[in-house]
This record gives sequence, structure tokens and C-alpha cells, in this order.
Amino acid sequence: MRHLIGMAVGLAISATSAFADTEIKFTLDWKFEGPAAPFFIALDKGYFKDEGLDVTIDSGAGSRESIPRVATGTYQMGFGDINALIKLMDEEPDLKVKAVMMAYERPPLAVIGRKSLGITEDPKSLAGKKLGAPPPDAAFGQWPAFAEVAGIDTSSITIENVGFPVREPMLAQGQVDGIFGFSFSSVLNLKAQGVPEDDLSVILMTENGLDLYGNVVMVNTDFAAANPDAVKGFVKALVKGYLDAIADPAAAIPYVIKRNEVLSEPVEVERLQMAVNDSIATPAVKANGFGGVDMAKLTKSMDYLKISMGVSDTPPAAEKVFDPSYLPPAEERMVK
Repeated sequence: MRHLIGMAVGLAISATSAFADTEIKFTLDWKFEGPAAPFFIALDKGYFKDEGLDVTIDSGAGSRESIPRVATGTYQMGFGDINALIKLMDEEPDLKVKAVMMAYERPPLAVIGRKSLGITEDPKSLAGKKLGAPPPDAAFGQWPAFAEVAGIDTSSITIENVGFPVREPMLAQGQVDGIFGFSFSSVLNLKAQGVPEDDLSVILMTENGLDLYGNVVMVNTDFAAANPDAVKGFVKALVKGYLDAIADPAAAIPYVIKRNEVLSEPVEVERLQMAVNDSIATPAVKANGFGGVDMAKLTKSMDYLKISMGVSDTPPAAEKVFDPSYLPPAEERMVK
């Protein structure tokens, strides 16, 4: 009898183990580069595993392109631009996506130019220039609102549609005077193309009147309803990954390089450090903790989106866009 009971207990444990881990397919917004390190830290250090999760992470094709991947359920969770999410939710009120963790409290949306081509850090210096813009780029998506709040005369500016792969090379070769992009991506890519750092001008939109949020972790709402504890576990684990990366960017980069060996470690350390300084560990995050949002700021941001993205006069409520209930307590999210 004791033997049979032992066998039963063993089978129960075995069955529990077999079904313990919830699978989550996660899509990033972009390539495996420095700013993606927190996700791989959480994976390799077992933070996801500790929460009973079996997580796979794929690269993305732009911070707007990841949203449909999650909405359709192809991926249960993903990383993308909250402003593009608001736009899609405005168009499709039943869109099956919501944001559950803020990563870029200040988005790295920027116009990057060259001083030798006449662009300074003054937004008005863009007048009369040719700017390269990948249509899916999140920074380009905010151009109309940014031009308005920064008082830029757009009548003499030429916008040239370019692909992501040729964006920085075109600026490096002088085929355009400036480009739209994430500051920490484009600046380092341009330096790698041979453009001297002292020839680069970075016009950050958030420092010139456009008070927006940036990239968030999103979840498919059907998945969240069926697996609330899994979503909470994912967010808790990822917060740990971000806090590790903020504390020591240099130690974080090997987690990315093992998946993208063509990367330069010093370059990616610099890229992650820029992301931490400009977007992730901002003064608001240091005061209030990583991962949350100010609902008043999120609501106000929709006024800008009415200009830049054609969001309607009745946009989705901030509480529908961002659900903070999956975040761990604030004391577990404080940046040291």
C-alpha cells in the first residue's frame, strides 16, 4: 500500500511538473540589441522560470509592427509603442491588446542630423532640409505633433520614405540631411558608419515640448483574462531584468551578444546606457518606481496624438490602454 501511495504521489508530482510552465511567445519591437538585454536577463537568470513560465522571445520589425502580432494572438505578449497602440485602439475599440508595463517613460523619439549638413539641436534648423523617414518608424509617426509644439516650419522640409536598413547609411553618405529614429539606435549606427560623434545632432522630441510615453509591454486581452497570474509573473520577472540592467549595463550586454554575435560589446553597452539615461531610469521613474504610468500624463498625451496620428476627439480612456494591476508593488520596482 505504501508503495502504491508513493507511486501515486510521484505521478502527481510528475504531472504537476509537466504542466507547471505556461508558454508565452513574446515579440520584441526590434533586433536583438543592447536595449533588449533586460528580456534576456530575465530569461537566462531564470526569473521567468521562477514564475512558472516558458518564454520564447523573437525579434521585431518596428515598434508599431509588434502590436498586430499580439492583437491576433500570434504572440501572447509583446513590446511596442504605446502611442501606436492608442491609435489602433481608437480605430478598433475591440482590439485585443492592452499595455501592462511601461519601459520607456520618456520615448527616445528623435530627429538625428549632421551639423556639417546644417542641422543643430535646435528643431528650427530642420527648415529647408531633406529628412529620411521609414514609414513604420515611431518617431516619424509623431512628426506632425512635434512640428507643431516645436514651432517648425514644415513647408520647406522634404520627407523621403526610406527603409530601416538604409536609413543611417543614407545620412552617413549625405543623401539626406537628417533621419527619424530612436536616439540610442540611430546615433550608434551612424558612428559605426563612420560619422564623427561631434558631427551628430540629436533633437529629442520629449525635450522639445512633446511629452509622451514610449514603449510598453503589451498583452493579448484574451490571454490575460485566461492567465492573469502568468501575466503578473511575466511582468514581475521582467521588472527584475530591467533593474539588473539599470544597475549594471555592462554586465547586461553579454545576455544579448550570445544571441547576436555580430554585435560590438562596447557599442551595445553605450546603446543600453543611453537608453537607461534617456528613457528608462528617468527622474519620474526614480521617484515613483519602474513600470507604471501617470494616468494624467497618459490622458494628456492623447491631445498630441490627435495632431500627429489623427486620433479622434473621443480616444480610448487611459485606464483601458494601460492596466497597472499586473505590476508588482512599488517597493519592488524602485531604482536604486
